[in-house]
Amino acid sequence: MKPAKTHSAKTGEQTQNRIRLDKWLWAARFYKTRTIARQAIDGGKVQCDGARAKPGKDVMTGMEISLRQGFDEKTVIVTALSEQRRSAAEAQTLYRETQESLDKRLLESERRRMQPSLLLDGGKPDKRDRRLIHQFKGRS
Repeated sequence: MKPAKTHSAKTGEQTQNRIRLDKWLWAARFYKTRTIARQAIDGGKVQCDGARAKPGKDVMTGMEISLRQGFDEKTVIVTALSEQRRSAAEAQTLYRETQESLDKRLLESERRRMQPSLLLDGGKPDKRDRRLIHQFKGRS
């Protein structure tokens, strides 16, 4: 049995008291599709209140969700529920990122920016790059 829908006078939209985790992550624009959100949850990249979650877990306001997107790890507090994917500005009202998470993300971003890139940007090494590689490896 589904929970009863409630009408929000503030936004004029209908929301439920509970919503699936994969659907909420999609509506909050953390992931582009529900399938990608489901794969992230199944892969262990999403945790609810410090525990590994399942895609069908009910999300409620006040819940703490930790998720990893690429190099970034975010911790957010659910402030509102929505089943519909709306504009990015409206999606940002569904959650609040913790200050600790924001500080950590900025610090890690700065640390990555300061490190030299270990990957070759041009793809295949040219003649000069090969000479440097051979020199580094101790070959003449």
